[in-house]
Amino acid sequence: MSDRFFLYDDTIQAKTRFVSFMGEEQRHDLALLYSDNHYGKVIIMDMQSNRFAIIGPDDLKEEGYLEFAFGISEEKAAELLDFLSEIIY
Repeated sequence: MSDRFFLYDDTIQAKTRFVSFMGEEQRHDLALLYSDNHYGKVIIMDMQSNRFAIIGPDDLKEEGYLEFAFGISEEKAAELLDFLSEIIY
């Protein structure tokens, strides 16, 4: 068996925030993982769909990004964008 080649293998301290809110279109259950990795972006995990994305302010400005990343409709993405715009800046 060959030696495993790691690009990195770090153990870090991270802050996790769990948020659940009801929008007009659906309920959103999210885990937000904050760390010094990923150039200041936040890992957003949708606990209902088991999908996640690494999101920063630049990603929120990208048209269609939330729809693609989380596999949701424009209406649901608009609700999510409204919330994420308040906490990611």
